[in-house]
Amino acid sequence: MPATIDVDIGGTFTDCFVMSNGRMVRGKAPTTKHNLSIGFKQAVEDCADQLGLARDELLKDTTVIRYSTTQATNSLIERTGPRLGLITTKGHEEAILIGRARQWADGLHLQERRHMYRASRPEPLIPYDMIAGVSERVDCFGQVIIPAHKEDIRRQVRYLVDKGASGIVVSFLWSFLNPAHEKMVREVIAEEFPNYYLGSLPVYLSSEVQPKWHEYPRTMVTILCAYLHGGMTEQMSTLTNELRERGFSRTLFLVNSQGGMAKVTRTRAVDTYNAGPVAGVFGGAYISKMYGFPKVVLTDMGGTSFDYALLLDGTPNYYQEWPVIDRWATETSMVEVNGIGAGGGSIAWINKLFGDRLEVGPKSAGANPGPACYGAGGVEPTVTDADLILGYVNPDYFLGGRMKLDKEKAIKAMERISKPLGLTVDEAARNVRKVVAANMGNVIFKEISLKGFGPKEFVVFAYGGAGPTHCADYAAYLGAPKIITFPFSAVFCALGGATMDLKHIYETSRNLNLCTPGRPGRYTTDFAKFNSVVDSLAEKALRDMENEGFSAKDVEFRLELEMKYGRQGVFTRFVSPKLRLESEADVAAICEAFYQAYIKRYGTMSALPEMGINVDNFYLVATVYLPNPQIATFDLAGENPKAALKGKRSAYWESLDGFKETPVFDGDLLKPGNLIPGPAIVESKDTTIVIPPDRKLTIDKYLNGIMECI
Repeated sequence: MPATIDVDIGGTFTDCFVMSNGRMVRGKAPTTKHNLSIGFKQAVEDCADQLGLARDELLKDTTVIRYSTTQATNSLIERTGPRLGLITTKGHEEAILIGRARQWADGLHLQERRHMYRASRPEPLIPYDMIAGVSERVDCFGQVIIPAHKEDIRRQVRYLVDKGASGIVVSFLWSFLNPAHEKMVREVIAEEFPNYYLGSLPVYLSSEVQPKWHEYPRTMVTILCAYLHGGMTEQMSTLTNELRERGFSRTLFLVNSQGGMAKVTRTRAVDTYNAGPVAGVFGGAYISKMYGFPKVVLTDMGGTSFDYALLLDGTPNYYQEWPVIDRWATETSMVEVNGIGAGGGSIAWINKLFGDRLEVGPKSAGANPGPACYGAGGVEPTVTDADLILGYVNPDYFLGGRMKLDKEKAIKAMERISKPLGLTVDEAARNVRKVVAANMGNVIFKEISLKGFGPKEFVVFAYGGAGPTHCADYAAYLGAPKIITFPFSAVFCALGGATMDLKHIYETSRNLNLCTPGRPGRYTTDFAKFNSVVDSLAEKALRDMENEGFSAKDVEFRLELEMKYGRQGVFTRFVSPKLRLESEADVAAICEAFYQAYIKRYGTMSALPEMGINVDNFYLVATVYLPNPQIATFDLAGENPKAALKGKRSAYWESLDGFKETPVFDGDLLKPGNLIPGPAIVESKDTTIVIPPDRKLTIDKYLNGIMECI
């Protein structure tokens, strides 16, 4: 049976999940930020070794590689994108610099938002001197009020090129309704700098990249696409060529933050941002449906960050309303995954502004130099250093023994906070774990509560390399009765990529009235306007799917709408029960679905049908469903885990008043049905499960660990 490879590049480690001939193996390698393909190849090689194959032999036998990358994140952090120019409507040159009021806080960590007096606007990706205005105007109905002239456009293009622009972004007011002026700019640039010139200019039109009505996020999404495109193209070209040379001749797919994947050539660079955590959400959804859990909170604690999301009935129900990419609010469709700077590499420090208060994160040691115990030059105390000091992590079995940890260096680093606070090193390490658990537990509690649910109703999925090590601590803040860990916890987001389908979301803004104000129940009979929007999106979708090698019969469409009552400023997004309108009954069905979605979010008394009901945004989801991995099941082998017992080591348990000799089990030797009462430690080659005295761990038929209160 041919192999499939899924790779997820995180801030600290690069994870790989391979399915080959009915076997599932996982690999891990440090992320090499200077050249991400190195970590990619090392992780694949780790999996190939476990299968008894050479790396090139595995690649030749692989039908598909799915890849989620941090290239977009790195480019924004390091500001390594190209010098761009922006052409916009004259008089609106400062719009992206002014931003929205919340721009001051967008993208800042909680600690930074607490000190807003220190905050400043983000350094713009396109500075003011690289923005040019053109005299033109289209009104809110798409009618041309002031026509654009080629000579004016040509003059502004030459100005930007003379200033060093290597790419041009075009964003005019209301261009999504009438893109004629934006297309005119592209025509002028093609005349001035044709493709056969070395100085030909790439052009990005907002009416094509993000045809929606809010000016600022539409422009920012287009700028981000242009800014990230070059780096992504270079990385993907290099990786694709290397894979070809090593025998992989099939398709390389990129995982995207919309909740699907697509060929490299059909993926916008901006959609790769945060794709890894989104893949984890879909992996969690797949397993949640397998168990039939109605409410699940997904928690992913890696080396750099802690990501979390909610699942209801096995489905990720939320898109971010205003997705923030780095420091800029956008309006692109992005599955909601929230995160804070809390991972194994998060640095502990003393906040002197608040009376020598101990803080953990958001700054991280990352993969290089990493925590002090890595022995790679890190000197700051981190969460992983605390875990090592407290006896939870085995210094001789980190990454299955491939990486030795230095406890003495961890202790020396921890003294940076223990001595100023008047604590022992053990007490400081214990407090670091407490603080990071509180950070994680509180944000999950708020996320669940603010969405109107009871935290105790949720099952916790714990994954990521550090998730099983800390899950009992942060789940205690929810009162969660059940925690699920996985043998593939450390590469869960890579596994999630294997559960995703080929998906594109096509979106546009159109304001259509479906129900007359003051006349509840009186629905529009002008079905053509609604249907023409859907048909135009479907046409684009089918063209793209055909270019990816699929026919119309392979594609399934789902329509999502953003609607509101009257002139409300907020929208409610939901799945439309109808793809097209054929009768007033179809309109009534859509309005009823909107009502149900609205009251679920805001309450029954908040619905105001007397104000009229309007559609503002259309989202056509085009999906080609692909086979999912089959999780193997095993017969139960009894409760006694003695065969997996490795020995004992001293570990800290607060409820037992300090360090106690604790049984340690080999996670790879545990059998279905085994039951381990706490306190205990289960260590695998890429993660460690910490079972406190008040919990027990049962291995189920999928080899997953079910942690429950005793």
